[in-house]
Amino acid sequence: MYQVVDPEGMVRRALEAFDARPIPMPGALDDLPAPMYATDRDGLITWYSKACIDFAGRIPVANRDRWCITWKLFTNEGRPLPHDQCPMATAIRQRRAVRGMTAIAERPDGRRVDFRPFPTPLFDAAGSFMGAVNLLVEFSTVRQGAHFLEQARRCRRLLGAVSDSRTIETLQRLAVEYESKALELRRAI
Repeated sequence: MYQVVDPEGMVRRALEAFDARPIPMPGALDDLPAPMYATDRDGLITWYSKACIDFAGRIPVANRDRWCITWKLFTNEGRPLPHDQCPMATAIRQRRAVRGMTAIAERPDGRRVDFRPFPTPLFDAAGSFMGAVNLLVEFSTVRQGAHFLEQARRCRRLLGAVSDSRTIETLQRLAVEYESKALELRRAI
């Protein structure tokens, strides 16, 4: 099965970077390959990585947008999900990490993307709640990677059923191409 490159590890690294105060926002996180953003204790967006712009299809507005960088949110069933009920809002209100949820983000141009959020509260050295960070992992990328790996497995299974050298060569080439595409997607997350 196709796996995302350790989203929990990325969240831990972000929490460590935010701990390196007095630097207000860690520049090292700006170029993360996955969208990540931070809020204050009231849910106002205070920082976001460059990848958030592509993910959301818009430029989030720091200190104005609340809870989420996306334009609109929906449940997996397609029902509207108000931002104040999103996983990040839950993490902030309950001051706990929220895991295992998925949602659908709609961009201003109408395109939608399935994703898994990793909202995590942020505490200072004294244990006071400061806000939260959230990593967003596109499901469409994960699904596409899984599809490429499944196609590679099919090609390799067919290799045992054919004897024509041209067909064998083609199936081997296709298997390698599918595996390469899956690896590229994995590196992009």
